[in-house]
Amino acid sequence: MKTAIRFVILLLAGSLLLPLPALATPGPTDQVRETIDKVLDILRDKKLPDGERRTQLSSLIRSRFDFALMSQWTLGQYWRKATDEQQKRFIGLYSDLLEESYLSKIEKYTDEKVAYLSEKVEDGRAEVATQIETASANIPLTYRLSLEGDRWMVFDVVIEEVSLVRNYRSTFGEIARKDGIDGLLKQVAEKVEEQKAARNGKTP
Repeated sequence: MKTAIRFVILLLAGSLLLPLPALATPGPTDQVRETIDKVLDILRDKKLPDGERRTQLSSLIRSRFDFALMSQWTLGQYWRKATDEQQKRFIGLYSDLLEESYLSKIEKYTDEKVAYLSEKVEDGRAEVATQIETASANIPLTYRLSLEGDRWMVFDVVIEEVSLVRNYRSTFGEIARKDGIDGLLKQVAEKVEEQKAARNGKTP
């Protein structure tokens, strides 16, 4: 009996040294769900002033989105031609632009249900397909993510079959070709201001 008890104790002790599946890094869907739940909680909090709501949403989105990677993918060959300062400036402006585009969509929804449809994972990349279910329509929204350490970071969002990154890639490439990186930065800055003015109901 004592031998059997010692054997069980050894098995239990050994199992503590093994990685437990339950303690593994949460998958992309779990991490996306966690972020979306927090976003919806903020949107549903009627006590929050509009400015504070936008600040909290911005902070949450920026903690989950890899804007640097999105910037590189969007500029493509022009990213390598840009100086360090131009790259830094573009990341800042592009972050603002994408945030405005994304938040302008999700701020319209508060009480709708979000369904998680599918998950694809391969070589450190993932796609999480979701759907915003409203009374009048279902809006498909797919997140494309990259694994960085133990966090799945969003590098593209496909809203109603339109990729945010691809949508800007062709446009920005043409501007950079014609007007150079500085010309592109100027136009992106103007676009950001236009979106902010539209959100605030003002004419830029």
